[in-house]
Amino acid sequence: MGDRYTTAAVAAAVEVGKRFRLPTEYPEVLATRSNVLVRLGAIVARVPGTTLVARPGVLQSLAREVALSSFLEMRDSPVVPPFESPGPHLVNGLPVTLWRFTRHDPDHVFSPAEVAWSLAELHAALRDFPDELDAPGPLAEARSWITRFDLPAELAEEVAALEAVLPDGPVQALHGDAHPGNLLATASGPRWLDFEDTWAGPVLWDLACLALTSRLDGRAAVAAYPDGPDPDELAPWVRLRDLFGVCWRFAVARRFPDRLPEAQTDLRRFKTVGGSL
Repeated sequence: MGDRYTTAAVAAAVEVGKRFRLPTEYPEVLATRSNVLVRLGAIVARVPGTTLVARPGVLQSLAREVALSSFLEMRDSPVVPPFESPGPHLVNGLPVTLWRFTRHDPDHVFSPAEVAWSLAELHAALRDFPDELDAPGPLAEARSWITRFDLPAELAEEVAALEAVLPDGPVQALHGDAHPGNLLATASGPRWLDFEDTWAGPVLWDLACLALTSRLDGRAAVAAYPDGPDPDELAPWVRLRDLFGVCWRFAVARRFPDRLPEAQTDLRRFKTVGGSL
């Protein structure tokens, strides 16, 4: 079944499924990486995997995700809906959230314009989210990972340099990890999911996530975003997203030690390409 995180996650998903009389005899494991996804009939149980390693406050991030997704569902926004009792539900210290299984085409390749316009629609709905988001955001999380994973001191210096140049401006609730891997092609159109990285920040962060995706031409997608930013305005956010990704790979390596060389290679690339601000 995989590593100990996957084994524990599936057991937790089945236990929560039993509480709600879901079909648990044949749990189908859909994913095992950042989160372990377990299909129980018409419901998908989501249990943190690598995110459990990366985030001491994972329970709070999942609660924010449920609140945001529930709000967006009520607004008929393009999202995957939560179950009527989504959680987080705790089993042996593991938080489990429940979501409606959404049929989609896993082979669909979104065009840059499709993603851009769907993200703009999502952002418009998120502007009205009424609750305060107390999420740390990427700067604080990057600092935490640099300390916890004992990463080179120059990365902390890079965070400080970025913080000094990131401009102030309007903030709103964001997706937080806005790339096509978190977008499903359904019969009703694109549907966003995985809002656990949400925070209150500038739309430029979500656009930086999109710019660096390898799943399509991210720069073309940003260019197609209505009234999108110019490249110079976006540049420091792209650099922060790149740094965030480097740190995340070290979180992955804590769970999967065989992937440490991949993280170290990416760190060398980051330090070489782009230089310091």
